[in-house]
Amino acid sequence: MNHNSLQSLSIDFNQDKEGAYKKVFQRSPLVSSQSVGWDNLSIIYDRQPAIELPKTSLKQHCIGILTDIPSTIQTDRIIDGRFVEEHNIQGDLIIVPANTTHQAAWYGEGASVAIAIDPTVFAQTIYEVVDPERIELLPQFATPDPFVYQIGVALKSALLKHGTSSRLYAETLINALIIHLLENYSTTRQNSFEPIAGTLPKYKLQQTIDYIHACLDSDLSLNRIAASVQMSPHYFSRLFKETTGFTPHQYVINCRIERAKDLLKQGKLSIAEIAKEVGFVDQSHLHRCFKRYVGITPKTFSQQYRS
Repeated sequence: MNHNSLQSLSIDFNQDKEGAYKKVFQRSPLVSSQSVGWDNLSIIYDRQPAIELPKTSLKQHCIGILTDIPSTIQTDRIIDGRFVEEHNIQGDLIIVPANTTHQAAWYGEGASVAIAIDPTVFAQTIYEVVDPERIELLPQFATPDPFVYQIGVALKSALLKHGTSSRLYAETLINALIIHLLENYSTTRQNSFEPIAGTLPKYKLQQTIDYIHACLDSDLSLNRIAASVQMSPHYFSRLFKETTGFTPHQYVINCRIERAKDLLKQGKLSIAEIAKEVGFVDQSHLHRCFKRYVGITPKTFSQQYRS
C-alpha cells in the first residue's frame, strides 16, 4: 500500500448514493439501501476479495462492521494519517469520521456491512441527549464490539429481506447504533448525558397512533412517525416504548396483523390482496409475521373463523 498517496478521492453518499461505493470499488455491492428503495438510509452489504483501496475522504461518518470473516485477515489501514497493521476478525468495528482520510489494503476475503451517517443526522439523533456541538466522533481502528456486530447482522438480514417493515426496523437499528457510538466512541464524557425518562403525552401518543393507522398500507419510516409529533427518532422511540411497551416497529407489525385479521374475517379479499392492503411486501411476508404473532397462518385463521 502506498502510504504517501497525496490525492484523496472525495466521496459523498448523499449526492452519489450507491455511485459513491462504485467510485471506490469500481462495481456495485451485493445489496444496498438504495437498491431496496430505502432512499433516506446509506447501508451496504458486500463480499470483498483481497483488495487495495484508494485514499478517500467521506462527507459522512463511515461505520464498517465485519459480519462474515471466516478466518483472520491481515489489513493495513491508515486513518487520518495514522497507520495500523490490523488482524481483522468477525465482529470487528471500524469508524472513519466525516471528512477524515482513509486508506486500506486487506489480504483475504470476507463480507461486511458499511453504514454512512450524515453528520446532521447524527446531530439530530442525539440533540435531546447531549449538545451535538460538544461531541466529536473519534476514528476507530478495528476493534471487537459485540453490540455493534449484532446490529450489523440484523441490518444485513433486513437488507436481504428488504420488506416494507424492514426499513422501519433498519432505522431503529441505526438510531441505536448512533447512541452507542455517542456513548462509547466520542469525546463526550459519560456523565454529561441526560437520561431519557418519562412517557409520551396522551395527545402525542394519540397523534402517533392515528398517523400509523392512516399510513398503515405505506412504507412507514421511523423518521416520518417521529416527525409527525415533532420529535427526534431516538427520543420518540424511547418514550414510545416506555409508554406502550412496544418499539414503533413492533407496534406497526401488531397493527398490520390486527387489520389483516379484520379483513380475513370479512372474507372479501384474497390473502395476497390483504397483504398489500395492510402494508406487507407480499403474501409470504404476511404469512411469516402472522404465524409468528398469532401462532397460525392467515389461511388457517380464516378457515377457523368461518367454521
